[in-house]
Amino acid sequence: MTPKTVRIGGASGFWGDSAIATPQLLRVPGMQYLVYDYLAETTMAILARARAKDVSLGYATDFVHAAMAPYLHAICERGVRVVANAGGLNPMACRDSLAAVAATQGLAPRIAVVTGDDVLPQFEQLRASGLRDLYSGEAPPATLCSANAYVGARGIAQALAMGADIVVTGRCVDSAVVLGVLAHEFGWRWDDWDRMAAGTLAGHVIECGAQATGGLFTDWQQVPGWADIGYPVIDCAPDGSFVLSKPEGTGGLIHPGAVAEQILYEVGDPAHYLMPDVTCDFRQVRVEALDPGRVRVQGARGRPPTHTYKANGTWRDGYQIQQLMAIRGIDAPAKARKTAEALLARTRAQMRQHGLDDYTENCVELLGCEALYGPHARALPTREVVLRIGARHADAKALTFLQRECASAGTSMGPGTRSSFTGRADVQPVVKVFSFLVPKTQVPLQVVLCDKVESVAEPASAPPQMATPVPAATADAPDVTDGVEVPLVALAWARSGDKGDDENIGVIARRPECLPVLRAQLTPQRVKDWFAHLLLGEVERFDVPGLHALNFVLQRALGGGGVASLRSDPLGKSFAQMLLDLPVRVPRQWVDDGVLAPHSVDFPH
Repeated sequence: MTPKTVRIGGASGFWGDSAIATPQLLRVPGMQYLVYDYLAETTMAILARARAKDVSLGYATDFVHAAMAPYLHAICERGVRVVANAGGLNPMACRDSLAAVAATQGLAPRIAVVTGDDVLPQFEQLRASGLRDLYSGEAPPATLCSANAYVGARGIAQALAMGADIVVTGRCVDSAVVLGVLAHEFGWRWDDWDRMAAGTLAGHVIECGAQATGGLFTDWQQVPGWADIGYPVIDCAPDGSFVLSKPEGTGGLIHPGAVAEQILYEVGDPAHYLMPDVTCDFRQVRVEALDPGRVRVQGARGRPPTHTYKANGTWRDGYQIQQLMAIRGIDAPAKARKTAEALLARTRAQMRQHGLDDYTENCVELLGCEALYGPHARALPTREVVLRIGARHADAKALTFLQRECASAGTSMGPGTRSSFTGRADVQPVVKVFSFLVPKTQVPLQVVLCDKVESVAEPASAPPQMATPVPAATADAPDVTDGVEVPLVALAWARSGDKGDDENIGVIARRPECLPVLRAQLTPQRVKDWFAHLLLGEVERFDVPGLHALNFVLQRALGGGGVASLRSDPLGKSFAQMLLDLPVRVPRQWVDDGVLAPHSVDFPH
């Protein structure tokens, strides 16, 4: 007899992910669960803005109308169960909307809601206790639009045990939609820390959808079929290990390098990845290729979680505008810079005439001229550039001058200027995030299913434990005195992402023998120097020997991060790509022996 496994499809990585995922995954034989992740930190800010305009909103409407409505008959007929954190700030409204859609189709799935993550009602009590921002140490803003704790998987498992066909949650952590399923199906104890960590890892790998199946892979040239990229399928074993695949006949790529990139995506310290149900240690995780379409992932370890939940509040902090215009022709970059200088000078004068202060912040980027590369940018002989101007002000009225004046550049400034792509840009409120910790005892959770309301047991707790020491790679780096200089991409894969204003870059050696070179040359100081034009904090480096990898955390690297940043890459998706151009020295013999990635041996600088 084969051990029981549970088959789960990862159908959404964020609010706005592709509609192809659900029908694709429903075609997979034996599919038991579809899970949907919608809630990034930026998304919560957007939902807060939507709810401020209409109290019936505040949830991921795409879940109801794009992911569920067209496929509810198939989901119900096949007995596939669904778990989604689409409830956002208004999970009951999400449930009601989905139930109404189902009723029009003659369906009545049992929809459970996990509630209680909203901590706004007790925020003043928390403020009185001396609450400070988790990252900046600043006091809370005067008023919050929302405040939600990142809760765990217990409520999901309980809702499934109560018989729910569909579970809708508010702000649970992304991986909880998988951990809750596995804890329910296998009957895991909540203090079985290694299994909690393994289930969290399974959820982490598929929580970003197609990022596990070739999306964003460093070697993107190898990934076929982007138009029909396959979404991830995991077959999970009782010990927490799992096999990753994708629907047959779809595009994408199941590759150990791509999976390793995703394992390190946004985890910070891999020995202390703090989740509400467990403290994860991913340092000994291994990825094993089984055949061209499957990999096995195992090796996560766990320790007790902390006694607190991380929570995020959203608050309004003025207004911002972003303008785009195309500038072409001779000396296009110079014309673009002069255009930006003129528009900012003109609108500053207009603001002064109306008694308004200067911009609190502005950002000028020439897209197409390697704007984020700083001193590493190449002088490109381009005759076409997109000028991007971002500005922020406490008063929305002040931004209307720039909103209006940008159009005039089409006739009063440089030749070859198209002053607008889509008409006047909108002036939008800036919704920022205030992160804090809240004791778990102050966040009572409930499951609501039809006329039943059940309390969720408090999370398991135990005295904190230190991570078990794991030796880093100790092999000596080869002598590169007479070596050759190549870009980092010749030796490594890399992927980057954000945590607030901090940046995470995972760097994985393409071959184990490359790791000593990476450890010797990719020092925290060198990475800090490479990003000095973007970085305000320090750089930490963590060893991940199971993946032959290094994980870097760059503090205060994103200009505020998310909606708080005026940059064109506020989520730091391009940092790994920029780092992969870093020159490293390798033995000359490696070039002849084929150790390096063949498409990247020719150093571009």
